Amino acid sequence: MTPFSWRTRLGREARRLLPLCCGLLSLQGAQAAWSLKTPPLSTQWTSQVSPANALPEYPRPQMVRADWLNLNGEWQFGNASAGQAPPFGQNLAESVLVPFPIESGLSGIKRHQDRMWYRRTFTVPAAWSGRRVQLNFGAVDWEATVYVNGQRAGTHQGGFDSFSFDITGYLNGGTNELIVGVYDPTDAGSQPVGKQTNNPQGIEYTGASGIWQTVWLEPTASARITRLDMTPDVQGSVLKLTVRGAGLSGQTVEAVAFDGTTQVGSATGSVDGEIRIPVPNPKLWSPESPFLYDLRVSLKGGATTVDQVTSYFGMRSVGLKLVGGVLRPVLNGQFVFQMGTLDQGYWPDGIYTAPTDAALKFDIQKHKDLGYNLIRKHIKVEPQRWFYWADKLGILVWQDMPCMDSGKSPTTAAKAQFELEMREMIDEHRSSPSVIVWVIQNEGWGQYDQARLADLAKGWDPSRLVDNMSGVNCCGAVDGGNGDLVDWHVYVGPGSPPPSAKRAAVVGEFGGLGLKVAGHLWNPNGGFFSYEEVPDSATLTSRYVGLIKSIQPLMNRPGLSAAVYTEITDVEGEINGVLTYDRAIVKVDANAVRTAHLNLLAASRQLNSQGLLPVGQHRSLQVMVPGYTDRYLRHFEGLGSTEVVTRTSSGTAKQDATFKVTAGLADAACYSFESRNFPGSYLRHFNSRVRRDARDGSALFDQDATFCARPALDGSPAVSLESKNKPGFYLRHRSSEVWVDALENTAGFRQDATWGIAPPWWQSNANVPQGSFQSLQVTTPGYTNRYLRHIESLARTEVVDGGSNATLKQDATFKLVPGLAESSCYSFESRNYPGQYLRHFNSRVRRDASDGSTVFQQDATFCAQPGLSGTGVSFESFNFPGRYLRHATSEVWTASGIGTSWDSPVSFNEDSSWNVAPAWAP
Repeated sequence: MTPFSWRTRLGREARRLLPLCCGLLSLQGAQAAWSLKTPPLSTQWTSQVSPANALPEYPRPQMVRADWLNLNGEWQFGNASAGQAPPFGQNLAESVLVPFPIESGLSGIKRHQDRMWYRRTFTVPAAWSGRRVQLNFGAVDWEATVYVNGQRAGTHQGGFDSFSFDITGYLNGGTNELIVGVYDPTDAGSQPVGKQTNNPQGIEYTGASGIWQTVWLEPTASARITRLDMTPDVQGSVLKLTVRGAGLSGQTVEAVAFDGTTQVGSATGSVDGEIRIPVPNPKLWSPESPFLYDLRVSLKGGATTVDQVTSYFGMRSVGLKLVGGVLRPVLNGQFVFQMGTLDQGYWPDGIYTAPTDAALKFDIQKHKDLGYNLIRKHIKVEPQRWFYWADKLGILVWQDMPCMDSGKSPTTAAKAQFELEMREMIDEHRSSPSVIVWVIQNEGWGQYDQARLADLAKGWDPSRLVDNMSGVNCCGAVDGGNGDLVDWHVYVGPGSPPPSAKRAAVVGEFGGLGLKVAGHLWNPNGGFFSYEEVPDSATLTSRYVGLIKSIQPLMNRPGLSAAVYTEITDVEGEINGVLTYDRAIVKVDANAVRTAHLNLLAASRQLNSQGLLPVGQHRSLQVMVPGYTDRYLRHFEGLGSTEVVTRTSSGTAKQDATFKVTAGLADAACYSFESRNFPGSYLRHFNSRVRRDARDGSALFDQDATFCARPALDGSPAVSLESKNKPGFYLRHRSSEVWVDALENTAGFRQDATWGIAPPWWQSNANVPQGSFQSLQVTTPGYTNRYLRHIESLARTEVVDGGSNATLKQDATFKLVPGLAESSCYSFESRNYPGQYLRHFNSRVRRDASDGSTVFQQDATFCAQPGLSGTGVSFESFNFPGRYLRHATSEVWTASGIGTSWDSPVSFNEDSSWNVAPAWAP
């Protein structure tokens, strides 16, 4: 067969079939013609929409057939009630423009109702004679029952996935009647609903009921292709293809891949079996180079082609990898910071449905223009053409599973429906190269069985990363510990969770800076929502760029790998978009924002040149054998062993299990591990047993204490440590003892010799005397006569000297006790208010009595780090890594910074460094 580009062919076929594919078939006797119901806010595309051109594009770009008939356009519409008989042969009172949800102005209805009828007629083209006819729906929210010529063709539940019915047996030879009954209770029901509500306000928006994606017909053979599952194998230089089908009777599959018009590989196989198509020297897909191959798949009965579809695919790999001692997501084996926005996918004129395909493309292109490389599609699933544009333009996608109503505890039936729709979402979009993460739940909304759901998603699609809960630190969510990412929400932020040996650290939501733009508001009369409102564009740009700059130190420590800003556009009452809701105004200086993003991404790429481990930082070595991951390497009475270490373990155990990673004593390209609590002592092997010994200066000791990092022997994104002077011997644990042993080619040895590089159990990297009264002295030049004190509960800095009164001296004196939330950190107990501690609350530091809550204990815990300015000590927030105790003029806050000026005449680093001085009131 002649090579071709499916995109060229699709354009040619669409033009040839234009009279059939654009919703032009007339309604018989409709009582009211469609007219636009003016939305509260229009877009530049609103006026382009009419019954003659309602989304005329082919709706399924990854499985294209040449012949099709678009049923979008003007349909009859009527109210419905529970149990009502379908209105066969009856004209309905109103007209609706399909596929716009009935709450939208573009639909011509602009109201919500739980039950509704759609009706239209159609004629099957004569050229389709002898073939089966499939009726396809992109999506209907939520339950759709379909009737053709008075007969029930089928029912489907699920508001975000496509479905089809073979309607051949219901057709007549002329005009056919199609009726769709829809039931959608929105958030009054228990189904996955996302942000839709019957009472829009704040962060919840107008519902989107009824048909909201394209409806179309296509002819097929009895034996037909129903789905293509494509997974790139970059290392193997093949595309793994599984073809799903229906009506089969022994047919085979032929698949041919093309680079433009050049055939690059072909393979044959069976339906439901994995077919491996060679793609030699693959051109890798990435946001910088979103190259797509074309694919032709034929279903064959002997030498005869009975069905054929065209498609596309991208070659890219997704995974986790140690980069500088931190587990990070990698694309094609390389880390690049993922910087994106929260994208709700809402439109003021179409609600869930973009007015045109150009509008759908616009949002993705605007992300690219602004320097983003990521979109988190937030608890909504878009039409397949949105994924096509994401694939073609080149943007990484985190795809959320739409949540159930956040205020309800899900029933057994609701859980079953949620999992059914989650599986449909994954199956429908598993072949899109842009999708790299499945986000299963959000902020505990409708949360249940979190760990099991993460494992389900990973089992269904092991080729992508799984975010088990976005916002595990928020809203009562509980971290199930499964999945590939640990994801915090920090407003305004940013912030970062600590990465672990199994999961990379991301901030799934931050920002929310709000700016009202007159003339571009959904509701000009008020009800605005943002996390921090600013007065003008210049302030918004400055504040936004500052947030982006503050991400870089978090990327370096504790190891943040991705950040999602809230949000790309305003949505109804929310005014925290980078663009207005109508997409007419970019609220920020686009060049400044793009530059900030590109600088961050460039800095992240440099991390790839670091070794596997983080020289100069403290880490703990975690056992990675399933069932034993609560054990860590520690030294006990000088000998290396593994032991369970938890947050409640003793301080000694935590220090024994913490090591400073240094350049190898015998080879700087390798590593040595210095004891946290015995500086100058290192892990070394002696007669194969691993122990902690003081360095004696001999070459033999340095060799015994040097280990070279290798990719994990068990194939995981961890590390194995090979002895420098005994090549082929690896650090491994036998039961609870640690040895250096010769490699054995067994799964057990490979697991025993694999170590996770985990955050240090002893989280303070600077030593501060615990249990004694101390005062915190400002180190900023010119202000060293000032000390941290509390006055009327708020923390401030004030001049304190020998002549100060007793109250001031007591207010400036604190007992440094083991951290209330973590014993390797510190809490500051007031000298004159025992039982009251310094804590942060909305970033402001204050003195409060402990209420015993976990939140208070975390807010009142600070980890001591070497002074950011190079002198003194800096105190890092335990629950917001990257935020430090600092003074801004005379007030004390927790804040993040980048070593440049903030709101003080001196630098952030100096303001965040303190001398732990003798107590003013012992």
